Amino acid sequence: MASTDAVKAALKAQHIETPSWAYGNSGTRFKVFAQEGIPRNAYEKVDDAALVNEVTGVAPSIALHIPWDKVDDYADLSKHANDKGITLGAINPNVFQEDDYKLGSVCNPDPAIRAKAIDHLKECVDIMDATGSEILSLWFADGINYPGQDSLRARQDRLAEALQAAYDRLSDEQRMLVEYKFFEPAFYATDIPDWGTSYAHCATLGDKAQVLVDTGHHAPGTNIEFIVAFLLRQGKLGGFHFNSRFYADDDLMVGAADPFQLFRIMHEIVRAGALDKAANVAFMLDQCHNLEPKVPAMIRSVMNVQEATAKALLVDADALEEAQRDGDVLGGNAAVMDAFNTDVRPLLREVREELGLDPDPLAAYKRSGHAERVREERKDGQAAGWGA
Repeated sequence: MASTDAVKAALKAQHIETPSWAYGNSGTRFKVFAQEGIPRNAYEKVDDAALVNEVTGVAPSIALHIPWDKVDDYADLSKHANDKGITLGAINPNVFQEDDYKLGSVCNPDPAIRAKAIDHLKECVDIMDATGSEILSLWFADGINYPGQDSLRARQDRLAEALQAAYDRLSDEQRMLVEYKFFEPAFYATDIPDWGTSYAHCATLGDKAQVLVDTGHHAPGTNIEFIVAFLLRQGKLGGFHFNSRFYADDDLMVGAADPFQLFRIMHEIVRAGALDKAANVAFMLDQCHNLEPKVPAMIRSVMNVQEATAKALLVDADALEEAQRDGDVLGGNAAVMDAFNTDVRPLLREVREELGLDPDPLAAYKRSGHAERVREERKDGQAAGWGA
């Protein structure tokens, strides 16, 4: 088992990126529920993300979604983030919210629409150049609703062409992460429905292309930690979008539906040494809080990842390996369950105190007066959000 000092050091070094869109108004397919104090622009989203980092100590970057977070001067936005103590992280293109993309974006049968989508991907790499971002995070809503609507094989050809165009635009310091989702919004066939499809395209592209695992994008009962272990073995796990889902959507706080699953995923990460920065695995949140207040929900999400990570770090690796080597089924399971059943909250309070932080991030947030302040400061103008 790792020493307490080693566990604390790993927890202090952890980085969990928060998403800009989590701070805006969002909802379901039926309704967006507006809240007070919502950011009106990318700068104010950065301000909220900086507060999450201030009270947790482990959320030093914010992902951007383009064009939701479009600004005139990305260098200025980057400076604003740096002044607030964080950086701009992954850049996420949006090729799913325009009428042109009704039949798909990069897989659309219309070459003009495919060109438009590819141009947007390249535009997002331009933004990466301006912000210093190293990650292009790709998710496509492309798919078809009916058999015969389009050629399944031709759509894969078009997808490969678009991914190659984006890949060729990347610098040697940049990489692209290709996300998958087993269904939605397409009903009959989704163009990147699973990790195998994403992996096959990434393997063809080269070292700068890796798979992004969104924890809410799987069929019920999927063994996500197996996918994680396999991709780590192949050197193709680029990162995570952490969230939870009970049924079909995936916007709940990570760990809300199945904290044991989150622990099992983090156990595979720890066991492979992939917590280390050199492993180049990005830990990012992808959530749209529509009922709960935005910033506290993001703080809680970060804390949930911390707790799962702490438990994974407490697995007695020597005892586990011995049990596995000896075919001791119950012993191996006990080594994992003992760690999962450990209350790591006192350990994390110690970690935060040693970082000079309040041991209770949510209490620190409440004392900050942030909610009351932004409710007044942001009462005029248009709140950011994705609409419905």
